[in-house]
Amino acid sequence: MRSTLTDIAREAGVSAATVDRVLNNRPGVRARTRDIVLEMAQRLGYIAESPNGAPPRPSSGEVMRLDFALPAGTNSFIKMLHRHIEAQALARPDLDVHIATIEGFNPDRLARLLQDLRGQTQGVGVIALDHPTVREAIRSLSANDVKVVTIASDILHVPRVAYIGIDNRAAGRLAGYLLKRFMGPERPGKVALFAGSLSYRGHEEREMGFRHILTEESPNLEIVEMREMLDDREKAYSEASALLERHPDLAAIYNVGAGNTGIARALKERGRAQSMVFLGHEVTDGTKDLLLDGTLDAVIDQNPRVEAREALNTLTHAVRGLPYELHQPRLQVIFKENIPEI
Repeated sequence: MRSTLTDIAREAGVSAATVDRVLNNRPGVRARTRDIVLEMAQRLGYIAESPNGAPPRPSSGEVMRLDFALPAGTNSFIKMLHRHIEAQALARPDLDVHIATIEGFNPDRLARLLQDLRGQTQGVGVIALDHPTVREAIRSLSANDVKVVTIASDILHVPRVAYIGIDNRAAGRLAGYLLKRFMGPERPGKVALFAGSLSYRGHEEREMGFRHILTEESPNLEIVEMREMLDDREKAYSEASALLERHPDLAAIYNVGAGNTGIARALKERGRAQSMVFLGHEVTDGTKDLLLDGTLDAVIDQNPRVEAREALNTLTHAVRGLPYELHQPRLQVIFKENIPEI
């Protein structure tokens, strides 16, 4: 079956209207966006391959090795990112891509994996814990001419090529703004925060943005607890169950990380699924179901297809010493009425 404009738009992370403008050579599209759309149209077989839109190939025919270090566990977004990296890498004969998963939130284990990649790889993409041993491992990779990108959660003051992901502080502020609108300007209420791990700078930044906007604009809303779940559904369920026992008048929950299905299970068991304002992150099969049944009110999403593509392209260009204009994923809010295909 031939690919459609919608297929190209989904893979490129743009609108169908943008794809139409590019394919019909109409103005109003940035050069970098035009290149991405043409590349996706070629990969999907919509148009014949052309050297202008294709990613650069090694002139010598050498296959480049890239490695990715991702967390293990039940985080559906990470699993989707994993699948998209694998799928896109299969379409790149110039790349030899390896993906390792790290069990638990253990920075020393992640640091050892990164150290072991010295001399084995040319580029590394990592969802990294912000910890001294991890920062030192990234510095060591860079000193050995290995190019590094951070994905979804950044680490500052390390020699990485780029951070690929949304502005997590802005995402937290967006969640706070949505909560204010759902709750109304005067309604008082208790709010609980859940996070996977604040060892991820991305989760910490979302929390900070959320707290700041509530302090600035919603003094009627009180954050009563902050719980870490280590991105585990069962732990999310048990923490949410205990929280609801301690605060039967809880009005809202903002989940910074994974574990939405565990929190939803606790809400449903106590008959709170429809009365609680519940905000989360990432469109997955689980969060789609929760949006449809009204348990989740809104999801703040980032596009794992775009992040996989940009990680591969950024590393490829960096290894070859070529310039590259990074095309970051869009920060968008998903409600029941605008659920996208995933």
